[in-house]
Amino acid sequence: MEKSHKRLDVWLKSFELTKSIYEVTKKFPPEEKYGFISQMRRAAVSIPSNIAEGAARQTNKDTLQFFIVARSSLSELDTQIELSRSLGMIDLQNYQNLQNQITSVDSILSGLIRYRRSRNK
Repeated sequence: MEKSHKRLDVWLKSFELTKSIYEVTKKFPPEEKYGFISQMRRAAVSIPSNIAEGAARQTNKDTLQFFIVARSSLSELDTQIELSRSLGMIDLQNYQNLQNQITSVDSILSGLIRYRRSRNK
């Protein structure tokens, strides 16, 4: 039986973003294994993980909180991508692809958060 979070567009897109981060960070300098690579991968994995956990929660308040944490991880990842680009670790094509994915996830996730907040009133 497929879990409900796997049907969410935001989960699917954040899952793909996470895979992209893993691919891009494979090309980072080896000395960044415990620095940027580890931080970026953890932030990326946190996004679909928190979306999945939020989707499994029973209350709107709990779901909302996990979606907010996912969006915080997305912002963290965005900052790490910006810094990686400015340090020359990400080329322009990969940078633009990641930014497009982040924008897409952020748009959907922000909409879900607005919706969940409106249900709390």
